[in-house]
Amino acid sequence: MHLIAQVKLLPSNGLDKGQLHLTLHTMNVAANEVSSAAWEHRVFSRVGLQRLCYRVIRERYRLSAQATIHVTRKVADAYKKDKRTERHFREDGAVTFDDRILSWKLDSGTVSIWTLAGRLAVPFAAGEASLKLLALRKGESDLVFRDGNFYLLATCVEDEPEAHFSGKVLGVDRGIANIATTSNGANYTGKHVNRVRHRNDALRAKLQAKNTKSTKRLLKKRRRKESRFSTDTNHKISYRIVREAQRTGSAIALENLSGICDRTRVRKPQRRRHHSWSYDQLGQFIEYKAKRLGVPVVYVNPAHTSQHCPACGHVSRKNRPTRDLFSCQICGLAGPSDMVASVNIASLGKDVLVRKTEYDNRLKSELGRGEVTHPGAALQTDQPDWLSIGLVPSGTVELLRPEDLSVALAASSVL
Repeated sequence: MHLIAQVKLLPSNGLDKGQLHLTLHTMNVAANEVSSAAWEHRVFSRVGLQRLCYRVIRERYRLSAQATIHVTRKVADAYKKDKRTERHFREDGAVTFDDRILSWKLDSGTVSIWTLAGRLAVPFAAGEASLKLLALRKGESDLVFRDGNFYLLATCVEDEPEAHFSGKVLGVDRGIANIATTSNGANYTGKHVNRVRHRNDALRAKLQAKNTKSTKRLLKKRRRKESRFSTDTNHKISYRIVREAQRTGSAIALENLSGICDRTRVRKPQRRRHHSWSYDQLGQFIEYKAKRLGVPVVYVNPAHTSQHCPACGHVSRKNRPTRDLFSCQICGLAGPSDMVASVNIASLGKDVLVRKTEYDNRLKSELGRGEVTHPGAALQTDQPDWLSIGLVPSGTVELLRPEDLSVALAASSVL
């Protein structure tokens, strides 16, 4: 699997930093010229742009041969997604280097990087995890200028352990009030997250209303603060979920939430809260951490997962009288709606993995590369222990009272 190792460059003097900035600026200016030529001549392929612009760009901007090729490739890759709009690049946008114009000296902690003034030996700083990844580096590296500092993002290739499905599945329901809820009873609440976000929103509005030079400097300084906070929170939650799945030998089932912001409607006061948290980022973190540990991950259809009773199978909007409460109108199973949704997600994920296992075993049998085994031999057919995950068993109550719901949520909260 492909991973990214980030290191911070530490130029020894202002001259070296100026040369890095000049090289970055020149390559992006050249990319804008190539983009204009591509738009004018309607040539968007890598080979076509190289034939069209290579000689002119190299002579005009004094770029090396490999740097010129990377400029044309950057433009071609930008037009792959959409050829209906002319592409423009920031003067400090990221540029790509390969092993011909960038070499790593891990023993001395430096990189030798090509610039317009020649090669520079620049020291770098990195965390322990990034240093381990750099030993597996393979491919290109991106030079990034962010907040006055230069960073290198190196592509690393790590062997991915084979994932085995044991028959157990951990369902994960993602939301706003509760960032993540798992089918084993763990609840990662969003109360602290929402408090921080509301405080940041209030401070941002106050600074914008004042509109002085000092407030503008402070706004610029804090612009990535909320993004770093949400990323750190998603990393912590995804780590705990994946470790729990590894400990219990379970696969992980997630909802396929692609396009959810376009499909769902919320009231105006809730729009920022609905659109600001990154559901996709949490899913990506869970997926790549699970792959590194050999934990299978599957995505399922999220439709009606919070309205479907896992005990009797009844599906109705009336099963969810409030946002936080589930109460089956047929059998009486009641509890937190997010917990019910995670149980249903786990059940759907198990069905998908069982079918996949059956298909893989049948294919192996047909190709003569292994014996056919019963894919459901290790599956647990009994219903889960409802009380252990915060649900009230069917037939015990007609409706969970608000005070009972708060107790159940508090008992299952771990963050």
